[in-house]
Amino acid sequence: MEDLLHDFLHFLIVEKGLAKNTIVAYERDLKNYIKYITKEENISNLTDVRRIQIIHFLSSLKDQGKSARTLARHVASIRSFHQFLLREKAVDQDPTVHLDSPQLERTLPKVLSFKEVEMLLEHPNNRDHFGIRNKAMLELLYATGIRVSELIGLNIGDVHLTMGFVRCIGKGNKERIIPIGQTATESLQKYLQTGRPRLVSKKYRDEALFLNHHGRRLSRQGFWKILKGISKEAGIKKELTPHTLRHSFATHLLENGADLRSVQELLGHADISTTQIYTHVTKVRLKDVYSKFHPRA
Repeated sequence: MEDLLHDFLHFLIVEKGLAKNTIVAYERDLKNYIKYITKEENISNLTDVRRIQIIHFLSSLKDQGKSARTLARHVASIRSFHQFLLREKAVDQDPTVHLDSPQLERTLPKVLSFKEVEMLLEHPNNRDHFGIRNKAMLELLYATGIRVSELIGLNIGDVHLTMGFVRCIGKGNKERIIPIGQTATESLQKYLQTGRPRLVSKKYRDEALFLNHHGRRLSRQGFWKILKGISKEAGIKKELTPHTLRHSFATHLLENGADLRSVQELLGHADISTTQIYTHVTKVRLKDVYSKFHPRA
C-alpha cells in the first residue's frame, strides 16, 4: 500500500503539478485512511476495499469531532487515490463511485472596506527598510490579488515595472501575468532601490523579491506575523487572514463594475463558480448600504 501511495504522490507532483502544501495534505489524509482500513478493517490489499469500509472510516473521523470540511477533504483525497489506482490497473474497481461528499455550508469571505484597506496600506513605517518592504508587499497584494504563497514565491525577475506587470506561478504551475497599478509600482521601485539592498545577504544571494532579516526568502509564517502586527497597529478591528487582501481585491473590483470573467482570470481560478462567491459578498454589502441610507429601508 505504501508503494502505491508513493506512486500516487509522485503522480500529483510530476503530472498534476500540485503545490507542496496540497501534496502534504493528500499524504496526511491517505496515511490516516490506509492505517484505518489496515488495522480496523483488516484489509491488506486495496483491491478489497468497498464503499462500506470508507464510510466506516469517515464515521470514525466524525466521531472524533472532525468538521464537515475536513471530512469532505478526506473524501476528495480518497476518491482521487482510488481513481488513480483504477487508471493504473492496480485495482479492478473504484469503491468511491457512489460515495457522497458532506454538504458544506458556504461561508462568505471576510473583506475589508476601502477605508480599512487604506488604513492598512498607509500604516507601515516607510522610513526604514523593513517598513519599505512591508509597504511594497501590502500594496502589491491589494493591487494584484495574488495569493500569499505566490507573493513570497516571486523572484526579482518576475516583476516588470517598466511594463507594469508581475508574473506569478499559481496552483498547478499555471502562469499568470497581472497588471500592477501606479501606487504599487512606486512602492516596489522604492523597495528595490532603497529597501531590498539593505536586506541582501552576501552569504545567500537569494533571488527572492521579498527577503527577511537574514537575507533569505520571506516565509508564509513570516508574512503572516508581519500582517497581524501592522493590522493591530493600524487599528483594524476585523479578523484578518493571509487571504483578506485577495478577497478585498476581488470584491472591490466587482463593486466598481469589473466583469466576473476578468476577475476570474486575475485571481487564477480554474472554475468561475469559485469566483462567483464574491458576487454574494457584493450583494450583502449593497443590502447593508441600502438598509443604512435609504429613508424607508
